[in-house]
Amino acid sequence: MSRAVFLDRDGVINRKAPEGGYITSWEEMQFLPRVAEAIARINRAGLLAIVASNQRCVAKGLISEAGLQSLHERMRQELAAAGARIDHIYYCPHELKARCNCRKPAPGMLLAAAREHGIDLPHSWMVGDSDLDIDAGRNAGCKTALVKGREVGDNHGADLVSGSLFEAAEQILKMIEAECELSSRP
Repeated sequence: MSRAVFLDRDGVINRKAPEGGYITSWEEMQFLPRVAEAIARINRAGLLAIVASNQRCVAKGLISEAGLQSLHERMRQELAAAGARIDHIYYCPHELKARCNCRKPAPGMLLAAAREHGIDLPHSWMVGDSDLDIDAGRNAGCKTALVKGREVGDNHGADLVSGSLFEAAEQILKMIEAECELSSRP
């Protein structure tokens, strides 16, 4: 089975829109520092890099699903040009009160990825910047990493807390390496 690092999009890969706003065009997409480097390191370690993102902007009519898919394809291309591969992108286009199993904190996107890509969820990670992300990871049985920028305070029950995706990837890869060393000992 494969291991994966699930990544929230807004706040982990790119800057979030101002409060109450949404990223609906390429011009609004601003990658956070060292994101491509972090994803490339995840790729080189043999882990799948999978985006799992709530995208309520579709339900609100601010962007079509085709428009969102186009935005995501451009994001993948730009990251690939920097040496980073996103293996798959899952998103929930539903409104807050929708009865779906994909909107985080529900684990539907992660469970779908596990089925489709043969992912070992207990040995995989969910990296996000909110309680919803951490809860989705926990609900799927993953380990969790909270990206908080430079603010301090509550870790929201995450297994680790970091200031950026790059720092989270570094910590995750060290933990996986240590795990592998322990399991290979006689």
